[in-house]
Amino acid sequence: MRSFSPTALAIALSLCAIQPAAAQGTSASTAAPSASAQPHPWLTVAELRKLYKDDQSRFLTVGDLTIHYKDEGPRDAPVLLMVHGSESSLRTWDRITQVLKSRYRVIRFDLPSYGLSDGPTDKAVKALQPTDVPIALLDKLGVKKVTFVGVSSGGTMGMYLTARRPDMVERLILSNTPSDPVDTSHLVMPKAFLDAQARAKETGFRDQDFWNQFLSYFAGDASRISAQTRKEYYDFYRRVPEKNLIALIARIGDGKQASVEMAKIDKPAFLIWGGADPLLPESAVTAITRYLSHAQISKVVMPDVGHYPPLEVPDRFAQLVAAYVEAGTPKLPQ
Repeated sequence: MRSFSPTALAIALSLCAIQPAAAQGTSASTAAPSASAQPHPWLTVAELRKLYKDDQSRFLTVGDLTIHYKDEGPRDAPVLLMVHGSESSLRTWDRITQVLKSRYRVIRFDLPSYGLSDGPTDKAVKALQPTDVPIALLDKLGVKKVTFVGVSSGGTMGMYLTARRPDMVERLILSNTPSDPVDTSHLVMPKAFLDAQARAKETGFRDQDFWNQFLSYFAGDASRISAQTRKEYYDFYRRVPEKNLIALIARIGDGKQASVEMAKIDKPAFLIWGGADPLLPESAVTAITRYLSHAQISKVVMPDVGHYPPLEVPDRFAQLVAAYVEAGTPKLPQ
């Protein structure tokens, strides 16, 4: 079962999916009880698909997993591959897709265990690594090159993908992405959030108030997070607990292998940062810039925005993405 400790460390683990070890396929194994055995209103993946699948929803099989994705915009337009972070879903990009899909082909997917995608089976944990999922998706769609856009651990996925398949990634756009094992000693949380975490630890269930507190705490301005987004977070993260929850999430781990992978990247990289992020503040921009030592770095820090800029200020984020892709990318040698 997913368990939650009322500590800053527990929040960092759930938020950025940071686990020890460079072996990305390692599972966070716990027994997954059936929905009927729980006193709380769990939802199965099938039930979530009935609630949230729409006309743009498509499904891909990777190994033995069914992955939910969307592919919108002109087929001959430049491609943006957008990847959400842990504790999120492809709905992170809903408004941004709406703004940009008239001039870009926008592809996004739910990471395994999140949104409407299957959670990793034991077989998948052994057979797959996190970057296998976007590679399989792009291969299926016949897409050869993308601008990768990722937030939080979704950005970690982008860095690993670029290091592994530099032919696939033309440029990176990273938002509030960890580059070191996250230090949580500086986090100061309000009592209401600590109470919600304690309640979740006691009951094994994150209720609507937990998600209200979570989203408000990690936002620069809590009023920007809509009631609909808050409801979606509650719904998606009351899905039946799964054994290998974060096994196919890209993780920094102890940072040793991650630093090697980041040093391989020689692409243009744009850092769009929420400077009011309590977990990864502006100092984290300096750290990730240091690790991306061979990339051509551009950066914008928004001092009024928290950990999830695409969710909190999607129109502003979309404008920055378009400006960078169309006018701000450094010219690479031929």
